[in-house]
Amino acid sequence: MPRPRPATAFRTALRTASRTAFRAATAVLVLAALAPAHTATAAPADTAATADNPAAPADTAAPAAPVPRLHWDGPCAQGFECATAAVPTDYRDPRGTPLDLALIRHRATDPAHRIGSLFFNPGGPGIPGTAALPAVYGLFPEQVRRRFDIVSFDPRGTGASTTLHCFPDPAAEQALLDGLPAGFPTAADQQSAWTRAYTGLARHCADNDTTGLLAHLSTADTARDLDVLRQAVGDRRLTYWGTSYGTLLGAVYANLFPDRVRAMVLDSALDPRAWSTGRTPQQRALPPFLRTGSDLASARTLDAFLDRCAAAGPAACAFAAGDADATRARFAALLERLRRGPLAPGTPAREVTYAFAVSTVASMLYTAAPLPGVPDSGWAALGAWLQQLWTAPDAPPAPAPTPAPAPAPGALSGQAQTLGALCADTVNPPAGADYPALAALAETRSGAVGPYWVWQTQRCASWPSQAARDRYDGPWDRRTAAPVLVVANTGDPAWPYEGSRAMADTLAGARLLTVDGYGHTVLGNPSACAAGAQERYLVEGRLPAPGTVCAPDRRPFAPQGA
Repeated sequence: MPRPRPATAFRTALRTASRTAFRAATAVLVLAALAPAHTATAAPADTAATADNPAAPADTAAPAAPVPRLHWDGPCAQGFECATAAVPTDYRDPRGTPLDLALIRHRATDPAHRIGSLFFNPGGPGIPGTAALPAVYGLFPEQVRRRFDIVSFDPRGTGASTTLHCFPDPAAEQALLDGLPAGFPTAADQQSAWTRAYTGLARHCADNDTTGLLAHLSTADTARDLDVLRQAVGDRRLTYWGTSYGTLLGAVYANLFPDRVRAMVLDSALDPRAWSTGRTPQQRALPPFLRTGSDLASARTLDAFLDRCAAAGPAACAFAAGDADATRARFAALLERLRRGPLAPGTPAREVTYAFAVSTVASMLYTAAPLPGVPDSGWAALGAWLQQLWTAPDAPPAPAPTPAPAPAPGALSGQAQTLGALCADTVNPPAGADYPALAALAETRSGAVGPYWVWQTQRCASWPSQAARDRYDGPWDRRTAAPVLVVANTGDPAWPYEGSRAMADTLAGARLLTVDGYGHTVLGNPSACAAGAQERYLVEGRLPAPGTVCAPDRRPFAPQGA
């Protein structure tokens, strides 16, 4: 199937990027705790590996993949250029069937002092870099924008890159998934429908994978793509910035190609061992997000939101109801009302169910202060939305269902794009596991947000086993040519701070930079202090001092400039 020209593909991906995807793209998972103190500094560009770095790249036995020639077309968005790169589908057969990767870059604004290229991955998994980079480009530190071409790409299986074709047309996919609850299933009939639908999706993807792509969608495959792209832009070593799930890509690259790391920022990181396999047999029986503690992080941050909303008062947080106890009681009452039936707040026009409200709250915790140009971001916006629900009438009885309109040609739900990497990289409880009991366990330990995190990876329970063929499970401690910098907010609602600390402790010689603030990713919750440290690390090779703690630029509910 021919793929669109790069500029067209970029515009399509940008148009279809959702607000939720933008929040995820700007969220960089936090580091869990302080890494051991050491005095090493990041290696400058092209510093050779030494005898102290004996680890060889894991893929040295494989034949070398051909390096694509990049022809940048532009502009495909204001200030950006796009290109397409052909890379091997299977790196065991690098001269075999290729696939296409869609790339985008913004050139260094000070070309006379350009250092090289900085590759950015927004996470997800499955968020197209061609859509995310233009959205977040202005959040990168000034000297990083001046000294580097900033490059991103749609990982294999996503966006405008070569993707899975699980269905003959989008209407067939929509017919399978249509009617599933927004957010996650609650009642037993919804849970059964959810399980049947995603079992069907997995079967369709396995039956219709005529190209063999399904077996090659792991993060390890994407890391190999990243190394080929590094060569294509002419960099001897990789300079990289990954946020959220993009931190796993960075960790996999660092361990597959440890001698090719120039500098690497991992913003809001996960615990790689807990995520991929679990650190103990007991952990292995849990879904991945429970192993990493994402449900606990979400619950802690929700509690902090309600407490700070109460302290800010109704003028700053519309949902405030006196003191913290009263505000928490109001939230509990709102959830109880939603359990009895949906509400009709008017904006958005759709009715709001219990699961939709909980999942929306979980995602709106990602940005503590408003982001420029994103009016519905920040905790004040979350407080306003909850107050709108609080005063909303009950939704009228649902009308008789009408056939859903046919999707536009070429439309994609994104489900297979997300699951391709998500399901390949983790050990998951099997399809026969009692997921309703796991959801109940999560609710017991994490409250209302707990089940949301369980049902996201239940979608992987029936995913084809061949998808895990190239999964990377470790080791995670190969010594890199330059140390890695992990950056994290202490109040991250998605990847807990403990996960970032585990990443820093697990990677050899990594350094942790802490931001004492809330939100998912430091990039999406700016801190001038952290930006300066990241800038010095990427440009000059200087790590922040061990134990450095920064403050965010704005606290939740604080007025602009405060």
